[in-house]
Formats: sequence, C-alpha cells, structure tokens
Amino acid sequence: MEWIKYHEAEKVFDLRTEHSTYQMQVREYDTLVHLYYGSPVGDALITDRIVCVDRGFSGNPYEAEKDKTFSLDTLPQEYTAYGNGDYRINGLETEQADGSDTANLKFESYEITKGKYSLKGLPAMFAKEDEAETLEIVLTDRVSGLKAHLLYGVFPHLDVITRAVRLENTGTAPITVKKAMSMEMDYEYRELDAVHFYGRHNMERQMERTHLGHGNWSVGSIRGTSSHHHNPFVILCDRNTEETYGDCYGYALAYSGNFLFETEVDQVGHTRVAMGIHPYHFSWTLEQGESFETPEVIMAYSAEGFGKLSRIYHDAYRSNLIRSKYTEQPRPILVNNWEATYFDFDADKIYHIAEEAKNIGLDMFVLDDGWFGKRDNDWCALGDWEVNEEKIKGGLPALAEKIHGIGLKFGLWVEPEMISEDSDLYREHPDWALKIPGRAMNRSRHQLNLDITRKEVREHIMNQIFKVLDACKADYVKWDMNRSVDNVFSAALPKERQGEVYHRYVLAVYEMMESLVQRYPDLLFESCSGGGGRFEAGMLYYSPQIWCSDNTDAIDRLKIQYGTSFGYPISAMGAHVSVCPNHQSGRTTPFETRGIVASAGTFGYELDLMKMSEEEKKTAREQILKYKEMEHLVQSGDYYRLVNPFENNNHVLWQFVSKDKKETVVCGVRLHSEANPYIYLFYPQGLDADMKYEDTATGKVYTGAALMKAGLPLPLTTGDYQPIRFTFKAVEK
Repeated sequence: MEWIKYHEAEKVFDLRTEHSTYQMQVREYDTLVHLYYGSPVGDALITDRIVCVDRGFSGNPYEAEKDKTFSLDTLPQEYTAYGNGDYRINGLETEQADGSDTANLKFESYEITKGKYSLKGLPAMFAKEDEAETLEIVLTDRVSGLKAHLLYGVFPHLDVITRAVRLENTGTAPITVKKAMSMEMDYEYRELDAVHFYGRHNMERQMERTHLGHGNWSVGSIRGTSSHHHNPFVILCDRNTEETYGDCYGYALAYSGNFLFETEVDQVGHTRVAMGIHPYHFSWTLEQGESFETPEVIMAYSAEGFGKLSRIYHDAYRSNLIRSKYTEQPRPILVNNWEATYFDFDADKIYHIAEEAKNIGLDMFVLDDGWFGKRDNDWCALGDWEVNEEKIKGGLPALAEKIHGIGLKFGLWVEPEMISEDSDLYREHPDWALKIPGRAMNRSRHQLNLDITRKEVREHIMNQIFKVLDACKADYVKWDMNRSVDNVFSAALPKERQGEVYHRYVLAVYEMMESLVQRYPDLLFESCSGGGGRFEAGMLYYSPQIWCSDNTDAIDRLKIQYGTSFGYPISAMGAHVSVCPNHQSGRTTPFETRGIVASAGTFGYELDLMKMSEEEKKTAREQILKYKEMEHLVQSGDYYRLVNPFENNNHVLWQFVSKDKKETVVCGVRLHSEANPYIYLFYPQGLDADMKYEDTATGKVYTGAALMKAGLPLPLTTGDYQPIRFTFKAVEK
C-alpha cells in the first residue's frame, strides 16, 4: 500500500498512517496550504474547508490583483516565512545580503521515496525501507534562491509522522537564517488546550493544562539545553479530551538545546503551531551552495485520549528511535554510590558496597562523581579525566577488575562538557571554556562549560575518557551535565557567527555521544543533566535511558514519572530506591514503596548498602526478583495511567500489560491513611474482555471484562505511603 499519495488533479498531498490522515494542497499562486490532520477519512480529499473572505487589514499578494479574498494573513498554511502580509507567527526568518528580511516561499516540486530521510549529525527516527515513506516538498524564494525542503517521514504502522526542514542557498549571495522552525501547521475553527510539562531541578515535568485563547502562547528553553523547566514535548487537544477519550496531537522535538513551541490563535479563531530551535541568539549564515538542517519533530495523533497517544510514542521510540541493544535485552540492575558516599570514598569503601550489591542480587556497580583528578568537592578537577590514585589506590582498572571478579558489571560517571577553573586543563587551556571577552564569567555548581564547538576540545576530552573506559573495561557510562550553557562566546568563531554557538554546541554533544556509542556498541549508556534537564527524544537516540530526576523521593517521583510517561517510554526513566529520610525532601517512606515506584522505570539502588538492615536487605532481594519477573512488561509492554496524582490525593495507580494481553501488573501507592476509610475501586485497562485472569496472590479468577468494567477494591492499609501491587495472568479455565 502507498501511504503517501499526490493527487495531481486536485494538487493534494495525502499522507496516511493506520489511524490518521494528513493533507496539504497547492493552491493559488503556488501557495502550500494545510488542509487536515486527524482521524482517517477514507479516500476523501478535504479541500472544501477553506473559505476565503475579504477581511480588513489582511492584505493580498500582488498576483491576486483585484481579488481581496485571498490573503496569506488568514490562510491555513504549511510553512511560512516572514514578510508577506501574514502577521502571525512563522517558521522562517532570514536576512538577505541587501539587509531585507523577506522570503516568499512558493511550491516548486516534490518527491516521494521509500524509507525514511536522515539528518546529518542530528538524532532522528530511523526505518527500514518497508517501514516508512518520505515526502520531500521543495518551496522556493524565487528572488534570493533560498529553498526550503520540507521533509515528512510517514510511519504507517506506528501512527507517527515526522517533520524537518532543510534550507538550501541556491542563490549567489549569502543568506543569514535568523529563525528556522522544524514544523508549522494551522488548525482551523477549533478551540484547543495545550498540555505541557514544566518544572525545575528536582521537580521536572509537572503536567499543566492551558486553554489557548486569542493571542500567543509558548514554552521553550534558552538555557542551551532542553532544560528542567520546560520539556520539548507538548500536546494539543480538544477541550473535552481526557486519558481515555478525545482527540489529541503530540509534538516532540528531538533536540537537546534551545527550543520553542509556540501557538497563535488568530483573528478568525485559527490556531497556528510552530516548533523548533529557539530563535533567541540564533543565526546561521548560508553561503552559496550551503545548507542547514533543522532538528526533527515527531508528531502523533490519537482519537482515544492521552493514554493512547503516550503508547504511540512509547512504541515508536522503542522500535525506531532508540538504537541500543538494551532496548530489548534485560538491563543490569545497578547500585550507584552517589547518595551513599558523595565525594567521600576510597577503593575499599567502594569494593565493600560492591560486595554487598552482589550479596543482595544486584548486577552492576556504578562509580559516580569523585574518582578523577583532585575531585574531593565540586569546585575542582572537571576536565582532568585521569584516575585519582590517592582515593583509588592501585588504580581504577584494578578496582574494576575486582568488581568484575565477583560477578558484577562496572559502570562509571563522567561529565565531558564541563571544566573547573581549578583544574590542570583550565590552567593549560583557559580559552577552552566558553567565556565572553573582558567579562567576568557566571559559574554554576562552581563550573564552566567547555567550548566543545572546537574540534580539538572534543577530541582531547573524548580521548581521555576512552582511555579510562578501555582500561577498566566499563560496561556502563552515565554522562552528566550539571549546569545550563552560559557565557556564550566561542574564541574560535568570528563575531558575525557567534549566533551559531548554541546550535554548534548541541551538534558537538551529539558528535561526542555518537563517538561513544560507535566505539562501545555493547555499553549501557545513561544520559543525565542534573537529573532530568535533558530528558527528550534527542538524548534517547544515543542513550536508551535517562536519569529521570536528581530527586529520588518516592512520593515526589510519582508526579515526576507520571508527567514523563506522557511522552517517553517507562523503560527510559532512570529510577532508584534511595535511603530515608530522603536526601532531597527529608521524607520517610516504606522501603517496599520505594521499590514499587522505582519499578516504574529502570529500577536500581542509590544508597549505602552497608547500612541497610537485614530486613531491608531481605526486602531488596524480593524487589529485585519481582522486578526481573516484570521487566519485560516495562521494556516492551503497554503502559496505562490509572489514577492521576495531580487530581487524587488518596492514591496513585499505573499498569503494565503485555502485548498479547496475557499478563498485567497494577502498581501504586496509597498516599494517606484514613480512619473509617472509603473503599476505593480500581479498574485495569487494556485487557482482553473475553480472557480469564488469575490474581496470582489470591488465586481468584476474573474475566477481563469484569476487571475493566466492575473493578476490584484496593486493599485497606494503615499508615501513609503504602505500596499497592496486583499481578494477573491469563488462565485456561
């Protein structure tokens, strides 16, 4: 079946997935307009929805002559440039060699091919030739020779459409790009809400829903990273859309730097959407023959609410974005020493923790910050990626060999993008830090950003790290990034190209990460930025999991992981059991509850195993076994959010279901104990109504229909923060 068609007579592009249709049309004066995105419409071409009306102060193209009804100011368009009588937000802004800033994009050509387009040096979804199709539409500014290649990747069986833009200067004079969004589209006559995920360090991706009224609304980041504060995943939905019903549209930017998602509800109630690199402090000069590619936006549509939309993204990322072998293979369950020791450790202390890890059934020990240079605090040594042999007597290879010798894998923490002023590297190369000439530098966590836009800097850092990883035969790397990008000026670029630094920085990160994954294809790679400061699709292309938050408090994690689940697979969320009172919140929660929450993620431990009680060790062994029993559901099953922690103060519930619907696990937390309590029912989702399921704890058997429609009571518990867990398996009875 052809999933992309061009209907010559109507000049309509018809893009389809199994459960969605996306249509565009070439209209008068070679204008590319947006027609429709939503539920399948069969063979229909949606060409009659656009009504052109003469509206005061909405001008008309010169070619329209006396026709005052045709106005770019009100037409729903596919990708627009500034300066053509359309006063709404736009996708493209440029500066021509003569100082003018107008580009008039006209349809020129198209091409449909099998397979999926690729982007040079940027993360993007991938596909075999029979898994996707590509549409490339070329729009041209006939005066300057600037071409905008609109790229569409259609994944029919995933219900995903990707978009990106390649700008090409085919003229004779240089063109400066000042804004280059990855996608733009218009919704006609529709009231919409935006669901976005805001936050801060230690409290990322908090769900918020906003009605889009007239005017502009946006979220984004100008911190040089996607940030803890706003996530580059946004949902637009109808006013009545909820978890299990209603239309919703997802927009995910596969990019780890400054981003902008913006909307405008215009004078006639149309909503324009654009997403891409934030134009703040951005410019890119295209000389004759040069091109620029934007990052990719991954779009999905659901007619069955937020839950279905999330499962579309989960499946798409696991199959066609994340490249690691650990997408499907069981991952080692680890202990990380950070909250156990911080900087205060030596080789003996580390080895004893590793021994205890083996004793309770863990698979891997990860050595966090403090193993290199003179790193006894966070003031120094970043950039000096050589082993601190005063702390680790005998060297890191010997310690790693001992840990490997007891049957554990060994992992290591690094922060390749940073430099400390108190480091040998800074003393030798002070110009290798991003800094503005003649101005005092802004520090954050007492550190500076390396100018990794420079090739010699990237190569020096990665060669140091490769040497260490080779020597200790590391099985895992955690790549951290503990500050926003600031002091943005590169000594290696001329003044007219300083607007390229932010984007070049991100490209450099990707190049460094690519070198890591290519050199060590069997390595388990976890990315991190002070927890969830770079939790997005761009990072998942390189690392199958991301440390979800530096906040390991189980109760705070309920909201953090709930929000994260809207756009990202559960198997991508780094989640650990930590000590109580918790180091971030001071809260105390039951050990079993901490395990339940961490099992809605990669599952691991981050505490001093030597200080655990025998009862806690016994519980940990049980947790590890239970997680290994359900890990296949976390990695490849369907995920359902049953109870919203932002709306329910009594309990939170979530569910995993196997793809064949023969197994399901319901987990949660009873938040508050009540005297003379209500009896609360829970209703599993996603089961086969006709199958029979056995509760493995009680042996009782229920039909799928009974579980989903009638529900079951939650257990009565005493005390706050009590764990909830049910396992049901299909039986032939």
